[in-house]
Amino acid sequence: MAAPVDDASQQRLLANDVPLQEKEMNDVSEEQDGKSQSQADTHTSLAESSHTSIQQTDIPFAPPSFGPDLSTSLSGDEEPALASCFERSTSPTSALHRNKGAEYQKVGEDGVARMHRFSLYETASKFYLVGADVLDRKFRVLKIDRTGDSEDLSVAEDEIVYTRKEMNQLLNAVDDGNKATGGLKLRCSTWGLLGFIRFTGAYYILVITKRSQVAVIGGHFIYQIDGTELVPMATSYPSRQKAERFPEEARFVSTLGNLDLSRSFYFSYSYDITQSLQLNMIQERENLGHGTRRRSPDYHDGMFVWNQHLLRPASKAIRNTYDWCLPIIHGFVDQTNISVHARSVSITVVARRSRFFAGARFLKRGANDSGYVANDVETEQIVSEGLTTSFHAPGPQLYANPNLTSYVQHRGSIPLHWTQDNSGVSPKPDIELNLVDPFFSACALHFDHLFERYGAPVYVLNLVKARERTPRESILLQEYTTAIAYLNQPLPEAKKIFYKAWDMSRASKSRDQDVIGTLESIAKDILCQTGFFRNGDGVYWECLTQNGVARTNCIDCLDRTNAAQFVIGKCALGHQLKALGIVSNESVEFDTDLVTVLSHMYHAHGDMIAIQYGGSHLVNTMATYRKVNQWSSHSRDMVESFKRYYNNSFLDRQRQEAYNLFLGNYTFVQGQPMLWDLATDYYLHHADPRRWSKKPRKHYIQWFTPSYLEERRMPQAQPSIVNVNEKPLEFFDDYWLEYYRPLHMSSLSKMLPYKVNSLRKYPTPKESQDGALEMVPSVPRTSSDGDSPEKGASRKGVTIAEPPSLFPSGNGPTDTPQPRGPSMPDQLRIPPAQHMLLHPINPAGKESQNVDNILRLEKGPKDKSAMTQWTLNQFVINSLNPFVIESEADEYLRYVKHPMNLPLVVSSDDPPNLKSDLQDYIQSHSPDITTQLHPAEDDITDFQEFINVTEDPLTVYEADTSKKRYKAYRQWLRGKSLFKQQRADV
Repeated sequence: MAAPVDDASQQRLLANDVPLQEKEMNDVSEEQDGKSQSQADTHTSLAESSHTSIQQTDIPFAPPSFGPDLSTSLSGDEEPALASCFERSTSPTSALHRNKGAEYQKVGEDGVARMHRFSLYETASKFYLVGADVLDRKFRVLKIDRTGDSEDLSVAEDEIVYTRKEMNQLLNAVDDGNKATGGLKLRCSTWGLLGFIRFTGAYYILVITKRSQVAVIGGHFIYQIDGTELVPMATSYPSRQKAERFPEEARFVSTLGNLDLSRSFYFSYSYDITQSLQLNMIQERENLGHGTRRRSPDYHDGMFVWNQHLLRPASKAIRNTYDWCLPIIHGFVDQTNISVHARSVSITVVARRSRFFAGARFLKRGANDSGYVANDVETEQIVSEGLTTSFHAPGPQLYANPNLTSYVQHRGSIPLHWTQDNSGVSPKPDIELNLVDPFFSACALHFDHLFERYGAPVYVLNLVKARERTPRESILLQEYTTAIAYLNQPLPEAKKIFYKAWDMSRASKSRDQDVIGTLESIAKDILCQTGFFRNGDGVYWECLTQNGVARTNCIDCLDRTNAAQFVIGKCALGHQLKALGIVSNESVEFDTDLVTVLSHMYHAHGDMIAIQYGGSHLVNTMATYRKVNQWSSHSRDMVESFKRYYNNSFLDRQRQEAYNLFLGNYTFVQGQPMLWDLATDYYLHHADPRRWSKKPRKHYIQWFTPSYLEERRMPQAQPSIVNVNEKPLEFFDDYWLEYYRPLHMSSLSKMLPYKVNSLRKYPTPKESQDGALEMVPSVPRTSSDGDSPEKGASRKGVTIAEPPSLFPSGNGPTDTPQPRGPSMPDQLRIPPAQHMLLHPINPAGKESQNVDNILRLEKGPKDKSAMTQWTLNQFVINSLNPFVIESEADEYLRYVKHPMNLPLVVSSDDPPNLKSDLQDYIQSHSPDITTQLHPAEDDITDFQEFINVTEDPLTVYEADTSKKRYKAYRQWLRGKSLFKQQRADV
């Protein structure tokens, strides 16, 4: 442990950050001469190495800044969106000496926190990246050479931790040493370093310039990237490269700019968001068992690390790579806090998109040779109770917080070799199976990857169409079913792949099938097979682990898949709340506030996944499959379908080139075609046949790895050695400084934990008298509870005349709110009109004796102008609740008793009720007219087949198919339309 500086200097350095006086800097202990001289040598080497004779020249093109305008910051946040630079002092320093009694503090020692803010300085020959910790007290520096070979990255990492004053002295020394070439200038202030990338010449540095907090897990914040900047390292292009390379370099930079890094990219300084909560807890407990602090994760093969290509040069040049560079994920993160039975519950949805075989919709289908599929997304649902902030349980039990639960599910394209050619104008191109593999090698590798990541069993929910006039999706259904049956043969009985194929599209269009009910039944079966994760110490709190995963897919893995994942997440939410002891029953009903908030989160999750893969929002939402709100969502679905078609036809090619460049699928090689000259990117995502043939092949029968099928278990919560309790908590988890920010002025209203309340994000239920939001997971909300103040507000200059109330004071319909049915959409939570009286229907199902007992409506104003001034709420209510008044009921009764009410199909020659007004009317005419009404014998012969009616007239027999009346039926059996379509004249 480093010895502290003297008290007076420490107060000035840490509390006020005031530079020491000149006499204090010269008062150096002789016992520290050797160490001070060593540090002075370090300063001198950094300063002398900054001298250069190369003058900085203009760059032929300016790299773009990926993201929105960075001139303004978000208001109302506890932290600014833009990073502030290191505040340098302009006062000269005569000596570079440490304070009296100070000792060196190096990286890796106790109390040395990771860096959270960076300032990039530049000279004519070097970059200096200054990093500061979360308290802005400890600083480190990274020196990047700009004059070396363009193919090499020269980086020097200083492992000494500096104070503010010492860093200021160091930068001033570097500035003095480079006065001849322009001195030291601030290039930009950043929140993190994403890595290094090069195209045809020198490297570029990609830095984060703007961020925003979106979630907090275990006291560790998760940030969304809102802006980035690509900083060129080259000092002069004309002196280093040929001029003919400039157009290619500029086009590569422009291609990379097509990837919007300011949208749906996330990072964290201290929490590994590239892995699930269960895997992180297992790794942390394993480290505790060995008595070691958490090491930097090995992101070498991380399939969810999207800047892996940019981290490779940094990992070779920087010793502590992940102290400077931040791994990022691409997907979706959302969090909300709700109150369930007066207990604070946090729901977090995290989606991670795989970087393997990534791309646009029609350009990436199926699987590649390595078993990675298109649109591979891992969705994690974390439900926790806010009794404690960190991952640790009360007392010395590290990473044993019992208030943490999570559930992970997976979506991905069908793991077969299939494609769709979208070069034509058809919005639904034909599906082609490009390779028929009798051993299903790609499918076997894919499921082996799933076993490795999630364990066994894997529950496959296949939602593609089963019956089509022109076979498209059904082709993949048959092949996929055969593949699963083949792969299941060598698997143990308890580890076999559960396969469920269900035509969800056909069921949603059928009136006699319950889509949501079927999905809920499937979800319950899935939860019984896979389980879910619940943290604990295994003694006082039961520790549960998830073994296996639910893999859901449709043809695009967008609309149908997202609806199915929501129902599975809803079922998992009930089990998670029960495990936390919040509810006694694991079932949560639709239209409750809790499920409404969860549906909004999954809707936003599905929209983001659909934009990333398909180019538009979800076309079919949960309202579509629940068969509610179709009258208002039909136009929206059409617009989203057109947007998806437009993006797939015209913009996906540019987006795919940006993916290939950023992910490192394409790297520039002299003499090879440029990225934009490639006819296809097939060989960028599939294995080279020359290399693939040399690798050992998987066994065709024993295609799986037996160790992956073993059950996942949590290590013991208590460490196995004693010295763990002797070390500070910061040695194992540094969440305290990041979350609580000691000595930092904070406003509770601006902190993220207070801002993620669902009141700010989603339609709010009715609040209680004290303003608290109370979520009831088991009782659906009534129509009146979901009212919003904005819905009832009238516009300026408009006077709405309301009919007088039918009810006396205190006896209105609002006294006994009626429950809203499950088909009512969230957008239509409207209180019933005051002039309508609803009477409950007899629960026994008996018909009411009087039509007046069903619904009454008071006679409104007779003024026509007042009649037309209906609000939208009244119009919707009257549409969803049809009613009749007494005059209409009397008219309907007179209509049903009219003599023209004859049966459409009769089984006797004479119609019933002969003594009717119609018979009297016919007999009142002359006998000659009555004789003319009888048909002739020829007419009877022609229409004999229409007169002869069998005992069961609604049943069609085989002998009836030749009759004229069944002509349209015969055409329908042959696949023709019932309606005659004629070609319009042009």
